[in-house]
Amino acid sequence: MGFPVGYSELLLPKLLLHALSVLGLLRKLMNILFHYLVSALLIREILPVVKFSELVDPSADSCVVCLYEFEEVDEIRRLANCRHIFHKCCLDRWMGYDQITCPLCRTPLIPDDMQESFNERFWAASGIPDFYGEYPQIPDL
Repeated sequence: MGFPVGYSELLLPKLLLHALSVLGLLRKLMNILFHYLVSALLIREILPVVKFSELVDPSADSCVVCLYEFEEVDEIRRLANCRHIFHKCCLDRWMGYDQITCPLCRTPLIPDDMQESFNERFWAASGIPDFYGEYPQIPDL
């Protein structure tokens, strides 16, 4: 017994199907990674960085992420919603894991009044066009 006559006809579509499946998985992976990178970068742009010595009334003496005490020259980020402060590098690493809430109290990192502009910038950076402006309107028949 040998291979059936039509075996090559079945093999090529199967290989093509597997290749397309792998390409689809790679595309999903790229989209997921891009999503995480874009959201973290946009949040970093929104949250201000100041020196610890510039704070008028510091609410904490140490960073709850790394447990080191703040020094006068440390760059910190103060969250607008909950007013917690963290070392810049500690909060940046937290956001790098696609965390969008405060590490201490879990309130959103982005203030409510800035959420709409953040969403607009996120969609623009993701490369998803505005569907309403992309296609012409169909006139009534």
